[in-house]
Amino acid sequence: MKHTSILPTLLLLALLLLMAQACTASEPVIYVIEVDGMITAGTDMEIARGIEHASGMNAAAVLIEINTPGGLVDSMDRIVSEIERSEVPVITFVPEGARAFSAGAFILLSGHIAAMAPGTATGAATPIGITPIGRTSVENKTVNAYAARMRGIAENRNRSAEVAEKFVTEGLSLTAWEALEHGVIDVVAYDRRDLVSAVDNRTVNVSGESVTLHTLGAVIITQEPGFASSIVALLSNPQVAFVLFLIGLYGIIYGLKAPGTYVPEMVGAISLILALYGMGMFSVSTFGVLLIVAGIILLIAEVLTPTFGILTVGGAICLILGAIMFPQEPFMPSEWISNFIHTVFAIVILSVVVIVAGLGFVMKTRLTKPVTGVDELIGEVVKAETDIDPGGTVRIHGEIWQASAADPVLRGEDVVIMDVDGLTLVVEKRKR
Repeated sequence: MKHTSILPTLLLLALLLLMAQACTASEPVIYVIEVDGMITAGTDMEIARGIEHASGMNAAAVLIEINTPGGLVDSMDRIVSEIERSEVPVITFVPEGARAFSAGAFILLSGHIAAMAPGTATGAATPIGITPIGRTSVENKTVNAYAARMRGIAENRNRSAEVAEKFVTEGLSLTAWEALEHGVIDVVAYDRRDLVSAVDNRTVNVSGESVTLHTLGAVIITQEPGFASSIVALLSNPQVAFVLFLIGLYGIIYGLKAPGTYVPEMVGAISLILALYGMGMFSVSTFGVLLIVAGIILLIAEVLTPTFGILTVGGAICLILGAIMFPQEPFMPSEWISNFIHTVFAIVILSVVVIVAGLGFVMKTRLTKPVTGVDELIGEVVKAETDIDPGGTVRIHGEIWQASAADPVLRGEDVVIMDVDGLTLVVEKRKR
């Protein structure tokens, strides 16, 4: 009887479990990817990984939340291409307190649905160049190329290509409501919940097919940052790559000059490999790299063949010019450029200080007359261990030495060591 009463309970539990699974399976999923900071190769990896995961779980949509001042142009291009190829609808959103400037504006407009929160802004995508005197405008052909890219992205999503193009050609920036009014974005939403409600039942074109979004009641899954993409994001930062490049060159040169421990060579080689890996992820000026190498060679040469500062000045100038020309990225944010230039000057000043200190040590060593252990005894005052007439002994540093003197010296008298003749000390009586 007990078994009979338990059976209906078990059947009821199994039925409830199946119903819960069915309800869960029917709930749409929105996969969230958060982009916060400069656009780098690491950002590209995160978005590619997120879109792939969302596709694998048949998510209703991918939501990319953007907060960026700009970043690397190649990474931005790859992200836009990944969004355009995505088989899952992609919603790009600038949340409250965020911004989508420069490269971020391209990414925002590439979404199947573009949205912004009130109080946010987008645009300011005019390409810039970095020179020793700061930011400068780039050639018209470069501006025209990115203007065409922006226009194509807007046209592909049926947005105002004319206004979007002004982001590049005029540096136009718009608030959320202005962007909506000018047809650059589709939705103004206060937060995720408001956005999910606003896009429900909207139809978008995904890979040539019309897809209707069903987002109400969706389960929100936020992607955790990957370790590999975090490392790549660090290495693809031109500022980090520049520092690693210098460490690598200094380490290898020092290791070759003073071999034996293998530590400088190892640190230099690893740093150089990491720097070259990072440099492969952004546009680098070949001339800038050559200037950096020339600057380091001149600074090292100053230590080896002192020219009293001539090579130091030349090396410092080469380092500064080369470093500032090092990254050729048209969408780097202003604050990054300022920080990068400050870093360059700090590193160059530190390098010059180290070189000058090393030069001073070398010059002091060259100007100092070398002395041997025996020569250091000259001038010391010791006591006669025996009478010296003309020969005898003295005690110095606990040792007994043979001594000779021109004038007789009595035992116990103080004598001054005047010279060393083989293993015999030439002494004379200390004058009172």
